[in-house]
Order: sequence, then C-alpha cells, then structure tokens
Amino acid sequence: MLASLQGKEVTIHFIDGTNACDGVLDQIDDKFVKYLTQYQTLFIPITSIRTVSVDIKERQRYRVGFAP
Repeated sequence: MLASLQGKEVTIHFIDGTNACDGVLDQIDDKFVKYLTQYQTLFIPITSIRTVSVDIKERQRYRVGFAP
C-alpha cells in the first residue's frame, strides 16, 4: 500500500500523536520508510506509523478579523 505513495508529498502521523509533514516518501522497505524533508532525512520504522495522509486539495483559510 505504501509503495503506491512513493515519490509523493505526504504527512506521516505517528502513534504518539506527533506528525512529520512537508516531506516526500523516498524509499519504502518492509521495516523502514525513508522520508525526505527540506531540512532532514528521516528513517522511520513502520511500527511507529499510525497513518499516512496525502493532501489532494488545498484548504481555503477562513478570513479572521473585524470590520468597523
């Protein structure tokens, strides 16, 4: 399943509630995933990944403010 996401920009959500975003899945093994960001290369064990999400459409941000 992860092999189909190789080379795409994804967000990885971990079991402990943290996430890694704005990176690309570079290599996928049966035990580890190589994840490249602009600043670092992460080697992530498959067992620590909860979900992997792909953004297919950019969200529109709501305008916040007050008009006089």
